[in-house]
Amino acid sequence: MKKFPYKRIAIIGTTGSGKSTLGADVEQKLGIPHIELDALHWDPGWQEASTEVMRERVRAVVAADTWAVDGNYRVVRDLYWARAEIIIWLDYPIRVNFWRLLKRTLRRAITQEEIWNGNREPFLPHLKLWSDESLFHWLFKTYWMRKREYPALFALPEYQHLTVLRFGTPKETREWLAELSIW
Repeated sequence: MKKFPYKRIAIIGTTGSGKSTLGADVEQKLGIPHIELDALHWDPGWQEASTEVMRERVRAVVAADTWAVDGNYRVVRDLYWARAEIIIWLDYPIRVNFWRLLKRTLRRAITQEEIWNGNREPFLPHLKLWSDESLFHWLFKTYWMRKREYPALFALPEYQHLTVLRFGTPKETREWLAELSIW
């Protein structure tokens, strides 16, 4: 096992890549709090928090000494990336993300799993691939954009302090996680 020296972790990746799953695994393995940005963004009844409220919520959680934050929200990126020590980028092939998203969406539709703040994911809107309500639409809309955007962001002076771990396959991520131990 290798020691993991980082206490503030940002986990990024396209929809369906497994950010929240990895965040929960990191929390269990390292004993640090896992924060889903989606949980801070979505209020009951699928109401979006205002930018000001979202920023205040994120500011509060990243003030802590240890955390693993997962998500891609631009409106708060400056807050958590500035405090993060490492970024874990789940940069998987689109077919992997699509398959994971499909399985997750079907599971949530069948089980009516509560996600955040009493919300349950509706199923039918996801079938409308042309609609902004569809996570599949969102996957195709953002996948290639993020592949271009993230390396450019990592090169900015304000993010030079970050160590970036980029995993290209779930197998790489699993192997890394298996070797992970508390600092």
